[in-house]
Amino acid sequence: MLTIRNLTMNYGGRTLFEEADLTINWGERIALVGPNGAGKSTLFHIVLGNETADSGTIDRDEYAHVGYLSQEAGDPGEETALQIATAINPEMRDVQRTMREHEAAGTLDSEEYAEAQDKFTLMNGFQLEPKAKKILAGLGFKQEDFDRPARELSGGWVMRAHLAQILCLEPDLLMLDEPTNHLDLLALLWFQGYLSNYPGAILMISHDRDFMDAIAETVIEIDEQKLINYGGDYSSYLVEREKRYEQKVAAYRNQKKEIDRVQEFIDRFRSVSSKASQVQSRVKQLEKMNTLEKPRAPRKVFKFHFPSPPRSNQKVIELNKVSQSYGETRVYDNLNLEVERGDRTVLVGPNGSGKSTLIKILAGSVPIDGGERKVGYATKMGYYSQHRSELLDENKSVLDEICTTGVGMREEEARGLLGSFLFRREDVHKKVKVLSGGEKSRLNLVKFLVDPPNLLLMDEPTTHLDLLSVDALIEALKQFEGSLVFISHDVHFIRKLADTTWHVSDGGVTKYSGGYDYYLDKSGLLDDERGAVTA
Repeated sequence: MLTIRNLTMNYGGRTLFEEADLTINWGERIALVGPNGAGKSTLFHIVLGNETADSGTIDRDEYAHVGYLSQEAGDPGEETALQIATAINPEMRDVQRTMREHEAAGTLDSEEYAEAQDKFTLMNGFQLEPKAKKILAGLGFKQEDFDRPARELSGGWVMRAHLAQILCLEPDLLMLDEPTNHLDLLALLWFQGYLSNYPGAILMISHDRDFMDAIAETVIEIDEQKLINYGGDYSSYLVEREKRYEQKVAAYRNQKKEIDRVQEFIDRFRSVSSKASQVQSRVKQLEKMNTLEKPRAPRKVFKFHFPSPPRSNQKVIELNKVSQSYGETRVYDNLNLEVERGDRTVLVGPNGSGKSTLIKILAGSVPIDGGERKVGYATKMGYYSQHRSELLDENKSVLDEICTTGVGMREEEARGLLGSFLFRREDVHKKVKVLSGGEKSRLNLVKFLVDPPNLLLMDEPTTHLDLLSVDALIEALKQFEGSLVFISHDVHFIRKLADTTWHVSDGGVTKYSGGYDYYLDKSGLLDDERGAVTA
């Protein structure tokens, strides 16, 4: 379907690709992986023709249709969620716009409206609408939201509408850049099931390990400016990558031994005339040898641990008959909850159900309308917000932000800690305001290390973190001695950490005394009428 040969691309003074090759076959499911900044999104834009490589060729089957979902959608207009989902190409969008204008003006008897309606029929527009509604419902839209103007929806819901549009289009090559970022767990399960039966090829970028394991049959890694092919899912890729590295190390060491042995013979008998021909033969042997470079070890998970926080009392925090509203919307009424020492609790539920509000209530960052929020006398709280930049001083340097947080911390200690989180050398003097999302997330984690809480509240902590950083956070939180309450749509992250699940929905919280899989089993979610895993 698509073949890339000898791709070379320099970007911002860096070489992203050098004579790289890639082949995508019909129906293949590929996960594109590599560290942040390796060039994953750039490769997408090259395939789409939005960027031009310095050299190389891209051959695409002339009959293959490509659909692309970016990480961000443009500003929504007056179109509804359903209209976004059914506007699968420019011609369809123009026809829909013409029909809407005449319907708004009441000129349904005009010739232009009749022509637009005929085109809509020829393009199977009326058959497209039921398909779009089914997909929108699978992605979590309620029927009453189908015809809501997109400008009234949050950015996450607008992204879901655009995802529905791509799925309605059903392209031969589906290109997805972080498609799960705006999906709650139920929508994620439905989407995962939908893709498992998708007829076309899939090329995706994702930081969700479980999602890649469920969908990918091939992993392409961007490494040393090349595109390296691995058969299997993401977990298989990790095992195979380690094997290949060990094989390269063994080949490098064996060759080095051979070179040393030959060189020793040359040095020993260079001045012996009777050995001249043998010496010359070995000199030519070395000259012809294709010398292997020392293999670069795969990036490893950087390790850190939270220092022991002060011991909390048994009841860390509790809510008694709490009520909370936003305007006319009642979010919670008569809510009773408690967190005990050592709990590892995940909040799950549809987007907009009040998960982030509940975290904010626990953190004390929003006033409650009624009831009581009672914090244990020995509780020391840390709140890791979705809006992490709000917790940082944009005008400080990275180093100053940490030294200010860790009272009495010496600069050498701060530098060492920051180095563990990939802030090295001159990076520590960067202003916070110029940091990327991932860098700000890591910096906030460092702040918790220098002043550890015994109740850690985290709202989507894996956002902007690459896979290795997520693994590092998982390992650190496993050893964390305090209590943890968190929200995440990363199933791998949840499975590794949660031992209690709170399902937030319809103004209430249902407690499940087990992790994610226990919650799925007891809640009946796997048998949900939306067909989450069997669609």
